[in-house]
Amino acid sequence: MTIKEQYLRAYDEQLRTDAETPTAISVTRLGHLRLAIYAGGLGFITYRDLGGTAAKDMLALVAEALEFYRTNPEIDKVEWKVRTHDDAPGLHEALLANEFFPDDPESIMVGPLEGLCDDVPVPDGVTLRKVTSEADVRAMSAMADTAFGEPVSTRMADSLLTRLARKDGMELWVAEVDGKIVSCGRLEPVQGTHFVGIWGGATLEAYRGRGIYRALTAARAQSALAMGKTLVHSDSTEYSRPILERSGLMKVSTTTPYYWRRSAAS
Repeated sequence: MTIKEQYLRAYDEQLRTDAETPTAISVTRLGHLRLAIYAGGLGFITYRDLGGTAAKDMLALVAEALEFYRTNPEIDKVEWKVRTHDDAPGLHEALLANEFFPDDPESIMVGPLEGLCDDVPVPDGVTLRKVTSEADVRAMSAMADTAFGEPVSTRMADSLLTRLARKDGMELWVAEVDGKIVSCGRLEPVQGTHFVGIWGGATLEAYRGRGIYRALTAARAQSALAMGKTLVHSDSTEYSRPILERSGLMKVSTTTPYYWRRSAAS
């Protein structure tokens, strides 16, 4: 078995379980599916595999899962997480038929934590720190929305503040220049596994290409190593993937989020 195959097996066996949804308000099982509900009206559908579901049955499976959320008026957005290495014939067509639409695909990156810490200087004028206060979390979330070209929303900040109050192990890190937050990311320890997740990476366009995101990733990795973790995973955009590859992480598959949003007619 190659290293890539070993990493992919570890990803499937350790992460595609209840460990994937530890912060959900609730998780309901529907056959092989896990239907999670999060604060802020977000639904999330994931699974270890689809148990050999045939293409002719996929439309009904997607419709039944979506109906679970349609009947809950508090849910206004649902994400179905698709991995390309799964055996899922007809899933793409079934999702489109049920008013899901695909977002940009991302690389599933897995590798050793140590590589993220090797020879990573903090750029001049940049300060890295972990944040916990409400003011910092809201400023961080607003910066991330701006970096992704989205309207500034309070939804993510509200969710992160709720999680910080729970003390579930999540850490929020920012990079600042002259007191201004210019990059951010989360560290997500996965309980009962060797893994941590590195998520939510965002850097303002004017500050990209300076090594800031890499330094922020190294700070999170060092924190994870102190927890006793050894492996890291991340769903990475084409901006962050090369940075992680240079640090020893490997692309083991691709994931694409499909979204359904409640309309006035729904």
